[in-house]
Amino acid sequence: MRFLLQIGFVFFFLLMLPFQAYSQNEPRYEEMQQLLKRGYINVGFLVQSELNFSFQDDDYNGGRGFDLGAQRLDVRGQLDEQFLYRFQLEFRNSPTILDAQVGYRFSPDFHVMVGAFKPFVSIDLDPSPGATDFINRARLVGTMMNSREIGITALGSPGNWNYRFGIYNGTGLSRQNDNRFMYTGRLAYHFPVEDGRLNVGVSGFINQTENARVGRSGLTSEGDRYLYGGFVQYDRGMFFSSFEVLQTRFDAAEFNGAEETITSFFITAGVQVTEKTQLLARWDHLEYDLRDRSSELLILGWNYQATRAFSFQINASAEINDFGSNFSGMSGLMQFQF
Repeated sequence: MRFLLQIGFVFFFLLMLPFQAYSQNEPRYEEMQQLLKRGYINVGFLVQSELNFSFQDDDYNGGRGFDLGAQRLDVRGQLDEQFLYRFQLEFRNSPTILDAQVGYRFSPDFHVMVGAFKPFVSIDLDPSPGATDFINRARLVGTMMNSREIGITALGSPGNWNYRFGIYNGTGLSRQNDNRFMYTGRLAYHFPVEDGRLNVGVSGFINQTENARVGRSGLTSEGDRYLYGGFVQYDRGMFFSSFEVLQTRFDAAEFNGAEETITSFFITAGVQVTEKTQLLARWDHLEYDLRDRSSELLILGWNYQATRAFSFQINASAEINDFGSNFSGMSGLMQFQF
């Protein structure tokens, strides 16, 4: 009971603070934009602080305590003759390279980038940590893929189409090389909708790297690993929603080379209650074939954009597993993003 009272007080404080702090006039933010947001150099910052609370005395969702979220510096720009660059560092534990890219803009609809960046497979991996619907990404992201890869990507958005095609090492940021590659592709179409959008697409990859880990699943792929799926994003008026399903197949070293299949999907629905406030809900499903286990993750979320730079999120979640162990908890996040 004491823990519930403590967490209730903190969440009440987080709820009330934005309404006290918000101001329509933000002259210092405008000054920062004029100084640091230019075409040839665009400097971004992201600082997050988290509070986690598990209703049981366990380590679910970080247990009970305070933590740091993303702590990032992002610098990008376009210079003469259409050349592009970007580097992004993470400082949560020690300085770590996340993105390191150079490229060329052949036309508004055709760019080529080389270096380290997201592999453009899942739509839930696309946004920065400061722009996700919930504090944590959908489980299919961490379970099935590396968040960064090293290679080359061709991308563009001609008309209502959007494409991303890449070739990578397939070993994350480890810079290991076994002379085999991961080939990725995404193709999406934006349907015009009055007062909204409908975006439909498919994506997938084949990773030929041998003995590669499969995300954070704890499994290892002996050879070719296939991933495929699709997504729908629909927004209209004050309502917004998204759906994505991915499945991956591979010969698992932990099962003597037998083929394992992991399937996951999520459905998100939300409403823009006010200009600054969102209420959201998500159903997140994850299942393994050979492991013969599945689980459901249900999340309720509250997002508040206090100013253009400061925002708050609160999530309440429950994980229901078919193997008997269920978990529940809450998380809060305050962030500065510029």
